Amino acid sequence: MGHARRATTAVTLVAAAAITLTACGGGGGGSDDKPSASSNTTVKASSGSKGGATPSATPTQVLAQMKGAQGITITINSAVRDSSGFVTVQGVLTNDSSDIYDANELRGNETALVASGASVAGAVLVDEAGKKRYYVLRDTDGRCLCTMGLEDIEPQASRPFFAQFPSPPPTTTSVEFELPTMPPAKISLSEG
Repeated sequence: MGHARRATTAVTLVAAAAITLTACGGGGGGSDDKPSASSNTTVKASSGSKGGATPSATPTQVLAQMKGAQGITITINSAVRDSSGFVTVQGVLTNDSSDIYDANELRGNETALVASGASVAGAVLVDEAGKKRYYVLRDTDGRCLCTMGLEDIEPQASRPFFAQFPSPPPTTTSVEFELPTMPPAKISLSEG
């Protein structure tokens, strides 16, 4: 009976993740303008571990902030480890530049992630103590379990994002969050 309950819980969590992925996927047309991939950047981090269930454009907590040379700021608001063995990172991407921004370079260069489009599919969690890297999870079609459709972000506009990863061991309480073209940021994991 315990196995059936766990299986039902797992199916429910996967369905909830799929709904969240659909709700956060966004859309819109593409642009041929591609920002430079240089990374003259700074990082700010603060403590805390309480997070909400969905990304919000007006977060109350900042775990870390990554500033890219293109005028893009990534603010991480929560990194929650759940009992099913996943970590969900949520935050906000802000375009502080004067140009429209597409997050294509945040997807990374891996050919398999092209289906994810302008997204944060290139995100990685690094467990330095455990000497392991955890990549964004993918669905059966190879698309990331992360926010997609990060296209045509107007100057001074923000978009919420999430990315889901396999969980490091329970003894790991902090990891480094990495995105292509951005500096790494140390974040604390909370239990959800």
